[in-house]
Amino acid sequence: MRGETRSYAAARRERAADVDRWLTDLLRTACGTPYGRPGRGPDPKDGRNGDERGAPGGVALVAVGSLGRSELAPGSDLDLVLLHDGRDDIARVADRIWYPVWDSGVRLDHSVRTVEEAAKVAREDLKAVLGLIQARHVAGDPELTRAARETVLSEWRADSRRRLGELREAADRRTETSGELAFLLEPDLRDAHGGLRDVQAMQAVAAAWVASAPGPRVREAYELLLDVRHGLHLVTARGTDRLVLQEQDAVAGMLGLLDAEALMRRLAEAGRTIAHAFDGTWRTVDRLLSGPAPRGRRPLADGVVEHGGEVVLARGADPRKDPVLVLRAAAAAAEAGLPLAPATVAALAAQSPPLPVPWPDEARDALVALLGAGRAAVPVWEELDQAGVLVRLLPDWERVRHRPQRNPVHRYTVDRHLIETAAGAAASTREVSRPDLLLICALLHDIGKGYPGDHSDTGAVVARDIGARMGLPPADVEILERVVRHHLLLPETATRRDLDDPVTISRVAEAVGSREVLELLAALAAADGNATGPAAWNAWKASLVTDLVRRVRSVLSGTPPRPAPSLSAGQAALARHGGGAVRVNGGAVTVVAPDRSGLLWSAAGVLAAHRMVVRAASAASAGSTAVIEFSVVPEYGSPPDPATLEADLRLVLAGRLDIEERLARRTRSLRPARVPVAPPRVTLVDDASTTATVVEVRAHDRPGLLWRIGRAFGECGLDVRAARVETLGAEAVDVFYVVDRAGRPLTDRAQRAQVRDQVLSALR
Repeated sequence: MRGETRSYAAARRERAADVDRWLTDLLRTACGTPYGRPGRGPDPKDGRNGDERGAPGGVALVAVGSLGRSELAPGSDLDLVLLHDGRDDIARVADRIWYPVWDSGVRLDHSVRTVEEAAKVAREDLKAVLGLIQARHVAGDPELTRAARETVLSEWRADSRRRLGELREAADRRTETSGELAFLLEPDLRDAHGGLRDVQAMQAVAAAWVASAPGPRVREAYELLLDVRHGLHLVTARGTDRLVLQEQDAVAGMLGLLDAEALMRRLAEAGRTIAHAFDGTWRTVDRLLSGPAPRGRRPLADGVVEHGGEVVLARGADPRKDPVLVLRAAAAAAEAGLPLAPATVAALAAQSPPLPVPWPDEARDALVALLGAGRAAVPVWEELDQAGVLVRLLPDWERVRHRPQRNPVHRYTVDRHLIETAAGAAASTREVSRPDLLLICALLHDIGKGYPGDHSDTGAVVARDIGARMGLPPADVEILERVVRHHLLLPETATRRDLDDPVTISRVAEAVGSREVLELLAALAAADGNATGPAAWNAWKASLVTDLVRRVRSVLSGTPPRPAPSLSAGQAALARHGGGAVRVNGGAVTVVAPDRSGLLWSAAGVLAAHRMVVRAASAASAGSTAVIEFSVVPEYGSPPDPATLEADLRLVLAGRLDIEERLARRTRSLRPARVPVAPPRVTLVDDASTTATVVEVRAHDRPGLLWRIGRAFGECGLDVRAARVETLGAEAVDVFYVVDRAGRPLTDRAQRAQVRDQVLSALR
């Protein structure tokens, strides 16, 4: 872990000690005499009479959970077990302890058990056995606590094969429910993969004598998570484990960090450290419990062999004399679908010298082979990252390492997104003429996010330097720079520009420059979108990008661009209905009607009134007929009845339904945003079209947004000739091609300012 944060470890230990003293007093008071049983004095022959300090005999108060580990945060509850030797008055003793705790307002999880009962519960309940494994004696007879712990531990070890399988299943369920801590916008510090529970599970595995206890890096990461949870409890004044967006800056301040981004970067690093160790622990468990591995050493590459289900160095291989060995071993592991042995990773990290600059061809080929293994490359890449190898191979990697992307569209940190994109791009290597460049471009396409300024522009400069250090020929370096600079060109153009406008296609063709770059950008767009998340890539966007690529390829080949599309067979059939037609097919809504002003936002208003969220939309005209394609999802619950939706859409098309009041009621019932959102932005994009004015609107998505924007255009006397509407998480990115009533773009400065102001007013 890098840097220092304010630690609350001492405060947690002190609070646990205070609670211990309080509980000790409660137990002594509850037992009625210093020695436990009313009317009895100490008897040297009676081992239940207490310890040397005069603690009550025949009963013991045991702490489990956070108190048992002396990790008591401000909002932590108390988990207590009252052990006894069968004494008749145990119910009265228990009440005299539990009621004062409840009266104090502290949450309490409690149980009363004999040693035999505690062991029986532990055999049947995973939570109980995990607590008792780490139980800590607080007060009373220490022999009872010792007996309970030893019994539970003995049975845990004896039945480790079954119980560790149960522990693994519980961890898998937590991951499925809570996700991976390192990549979550609002992580659950306790239950997410890479969280506190994973460390406690590793400690339980170590208690079974199956694997080693967590090492110092994991313990340091664990303490950071405890400190973050401690700060979160102080900020919220309650016991919570989910670090939500609105609390992140305040928690960062409590820990002495600059801001929420610094906090989330530290958390990502801690979560990945813990997750990596956790996964390694289970590999050890699987290997030990599955019996001896087959003997023998199978060659995989020069200096690299498989042994015992892992990739290790061959006898005689010397990393100190072979700087490429680390990449060759990583590529061999990924291609074989096997893990690198931990000792091998450690040796490579400690002994490998720096690669010469420029890299030898063998090193670059090994990197491409590693990335080309696809999904199997990701865990191997993570091994290299955890060992500190990556930042030595690619020093610029440090700038993006663990960097959070505090945006719901992105599912990963920047560095993880890059390797995920490269892994996804491996599936498209046979579709491009330069698969090696595709993989390197995918790995570096967002490298500029570690630097100030537009990440595409800064990334192009950084990628150019990296490509030269890798030893790429100058022509390939030029391609790498161009692809990184324009890696967003195709998806942004396809979703935000009118593809029937010749200016759109010519601008893209000019930026791309060659068919080779075009095919690289097309493959990268799909891999990038899929690695970003479901909101960033879908069938609708893929079809638009495919259409754009086809048109640009025609221009680059010197063939005339294809004419504007006519209606499809299905759309033409709908148009024959005359006054307007609607088709609802699951989440796809098609409206075909005579072209007229306000058609797009009227239809969008009906969808909003039916609690349908517009995720994407495109509008275009074919002659006198308008075609609008919506991609929608229900705001919550089940979608409305398609027949009812179609009926209301037809009423709007016929001018017989006013939805303004219905939408106004919806707006009044909306709750304000949970967290502050950026103000909306309206931009009139110059030079994007010669036949219309392009208006780009960025705003926080809310019901009826598209209808409000469209109504503002109508109040300005404008018609929407084409539109591209997209929702990325909670962010709406809508682009409109507008003209005045005479069908001309807007040139008057005052009119352009009026449009901007009118739309902004509609968004507030």
